[in-house]
Amino acid sequence: MAMNRASFAKMLEPGLNTLFGLEYDSYPAEYEAVFESNTSQKAFEEDVLLAGFGNAPTKSEGSAVSYDAASQQWTARYQHETVALAFSITEEAEEDGQYGSIASRYTKALARSMASTKEIKAANILNTATTVNGGDGAPLLSAAHPTQAGNQSNILATPADLSEVSLEAILIQIADMKDDRGLRVAAQGTKLVIPTAYTFVAERLLESQLRTGTADNDINAIRQGGYLPQGYHIMRRLTDSDQWFVQTDIPDGLKMFQRSPMKKGMEGDFETGNVRYKVRERYSFGATDWRGIFGSQGAA
Repeated sequence: MAMNRASFAKMLEPGLNTLFGLEYDSYPAEYEAVFESNTSQKAFEEDVLLAGFGNAPTKSEGSAVSYDAASQQWTARYQHETVALAFSITEEAEEDGQYGSIASRYTKALARSMASTKEIKAANILNTATTVNGGDGAPLLSAAHPTQAGNQSNILATPADLSEVSLEAILIQIADMKDDRGLRVAAQGTKLVIPTAYTFVAERLLESQLRTGTADNDINAIRQGGYLPQGYHIMRRLTDSDQWFVQTDIPDGLKMFQRSPMKKGMEGDFETGNVRYKVRERYSFGATDWRGIFGSQGAA
């Protein structure tokens, strides 16, 4: 149904001081700092895990060499979604507006709605990190990721809120990471990803010169050692106020595929004079290698 003059009665009369509600500032795109951006030319994308070899055994004199076999393992699929929104406005409403084009105001609102939706879909990968299974059959954060070397974990064994102790425990866990065959992986944390509720906790943990919450004159080991070189990043669409994450430098972790960039369209109807405005975009968010993100669901 087209928006008509009845929807904007006040905008058809002179004497208003201001029109407000559509001019709020927006935060920069938050997902871009967390998800690796890629382009796609297909209906979906798939990432396949290749498992290498295990540790080499000792060969005794005169005996035959041992053989190992590499293999293809599970697949992570990125299924692109189409996101679109539109509005229609009557010719009369656009003509009679006293404060500039009504349509131009709402085309900006379309873009804002699309940006908000994209942030929500990105954050949902982390919001469902303990409930939705990934390519390996386990949630993104799990104590039982199946590998050929046995189950592995990227979550705190005992859920804990963000603190110096819990953050150090996660960083140690990252340093002890192994691949699918049990070989050590050289990896470290890069950034702390948090909801807004942890903003000031993260600032104290990462920016203080000395340890927080103690009278000891100890250095802030996390800051001094550069264990999170990219600091912390706030994602305001994270819905659990005490869940937190540490992103690692493992490649192919959290990823976004852009199938079709945002396209804007406008067309008028000959018979009614109504004008329709539309925006459309196709993309997908997901995670390939669970080693790209560690975390805790919080103590609550």
